[in-house]
Amino acid sequence: MYSFSRYKEQYRANLKLAFPVVLSQVGQIFVQIADNAMVGRFGGNDPLPLAAVAFGGSVYFILFITGMGLTLGLTPLVGERFAQEDKRGATEYFKNGIIFYLALGILIAAIQLAIIPLMYHMGQPKEVVDMAIPYYRLMAYGMPALMLFYAFKQFLEGVGNTVVSMVIVLACNVLNVGLNWVLIFGHCGAESMGVVGAGLATLISRIAMPLAAIWYFYRHSRLREYAALLPVVRYSWRNVWQLVRMGVPISGQMFLEASAFVFTGIMMGWFNAVAIGANQISMTMGNFAFMIVTAVGAATTIRISHCYGARRLEELGRAAKAALHIVMAWTLFAALLFITLRGVIPHLFTTNPEVIALTSQMLILIALYQLSDGIQNISVGVLRGVQDVKIIMPLALTAYWVLNLPVGYLCGFVLNLGPWGLYIGYIVGLTTAAVLYLSRIRRDLRRLRSESSSI
Repeated sequence: MYSFSRYKEQYRANLKLAFPVVLSQVGQIFVQIADNAMVGRFGGNDPLPLAAVAFGGSVYFILFITGMGLTLGLTPLVGERFAQEDKRGATEYFKNGIIFYLALGILIAAIQLAIIPLMYHMGQPKEVVDMAIPYYRLMAYGMPALMLFYAFKQFLEGVGNTVVSMVIVLACNVLNVGLNWVLIFGHCGAESMGVVGAGLATLISRIAMPLAAIWYFYRHSRLREYAALLPVVRYSWRNVWQLVRMGVPISGQMFLEASAFVFTGIMMGWFNAVAIGANQISMTMGNFAFMIVTAVGAATTIRISHCYGARRLEELGRAAKAALHIVMAWTLFAALLFITLRGVIPHLFTTNPEVIALTSQMLILIALYQLSDGIQNISVGVLRGVQDVKIIMPLALTAYWVLNLPVGYLCGFVLNLGPWGLYIGYIVGLTTAAVLYLSRIRRDLRRLRSESSSI
């Protein structure tokens, strides 16, 4: 039976870690909302600029989320050693992570630039692709800086510091929005650059992020011991392999989930530019809710990794359940918000009546999968915390590629349900993922308790 007093301390500890990450994630999604709103307003009744940003952002997102997922393997490894007061071990992982993730960022950017010709073969209108490519190219240029920032971010979160990343992200997001205003519309004597201006603003703000993180790392007194150890510890293929071992399944799971959304967005382009624009607005709002969930999931990984490192198994179980309670409350609230404001939200992005009408309908389906999306994300956070990551990739493959995409295609095109049908695939895939991940967590908790009792 549920008892608030039993979980009160867990709610407090989880939210204390999560709140700065929430603000950081809200800041990131706010930039996406600002990009889309400003570009949409720049286009007026013309849906082309918004469709170009939507398409370019979707193609960029596939490899971006793959790279970001690889960096998430650093947090539980650092968190476990932080709980064991092994500062040298944590610093070793950090140093190897800096080199590995920066090199990975350069590689990802090269791949993103190399696939530009393929963008004309994804079934999108040619004029959308023509406008999307300059925006996409500028986003790709920022990948090395972004991956370097994530090395610092995941290390800091591993040692329990979620505030610094929040401050850096929020400050750079304010810079991004300000540059959007200047470069998209041509204020302060600048030339109006439209969609390209949005990409340039993002590039500048992303270069600023790792510079701010490096400055903080060497200036803050609580990190001096790590900073002193950084030149001392050695590069190690063993540590890099551990980062790969942890990061690849996490990255694979995120890629499979993200690709389901991206390929669905591409299939939206098989209808028309109106469907692309409506999907972009709906996904932007869905991502807003999801970023809050992601923040709680990141905090859950930190809490669980600390409990796992110290082998506090009872606290680990309560922390996991408390995280699920928090995210269930949030997703139900978000779903209610989307349904209630479905006639208002589209007007923030566009004046095109067709896009507004379709978006207001699609927001209802966005609301329907919020709970499943929240549960599956928190469950992955728990599995990362106990370093049980190998299983999440095959489970994600089942949920998103075996079910989500085929069901969406079937409903959207074979059964002629249109854009609505593609969203039904999301509901099926995310619900399946939530059930599979929860089953795995129950198995892990039983195994950990059994191992503890046998010692």
